[in-house]
Amino acid sequence: MEIVITDSIEIKAPFFDVDSCEVVWHGHYVKYFEEARCHLLDRVGYNYQAMRQDGYFFPVVDMKIKFVAPLVFAQVFIVNTTLVEWENRLKVKYEIVDKDSGSKITKGYTIQVAVDVETRQMQFESPTRLIQMVEAMR
Repeated sequence: MEIVITDSIEIKAPFFDVDSCEVVWHGHYVKYFEEARCHLLDRVGYNYQAMRQDGYFFPVVDMKIKFVAPLVFAQVFIVNTTLVEWENRLKVKYEIVDKDSGSKITKGYTIQVAVDVETRQMQFESPTRLIQMVEAMR
């Protein structure tokens, strides 16, 4: 399956995300991934509200993060996202880079699956509308 959709957002590391050494706490990277993923899904036209309207939740079932360098207070960085799977699950890859130097800070991925809102059963295929929206962007 070829890479279909990429996106990026710019974020400035806020004071409330850092520790006493002015380094971003590792748990906040998940929040940055989520913000970037929401932006990507908005671009696709199938965000969390659309998923819910279609009767699905999309919980994260797997995640990997590789920390290469720390983010620090007030650092401006870019979160690049790439949608690499969508037919049976959503797999999004992430790369965080420093805005000024382009140096890699973090990389990772998340995997989400469709779960029927009423039955709470995992689905083995993504909703038809999601597949159609992604296919229309090729």
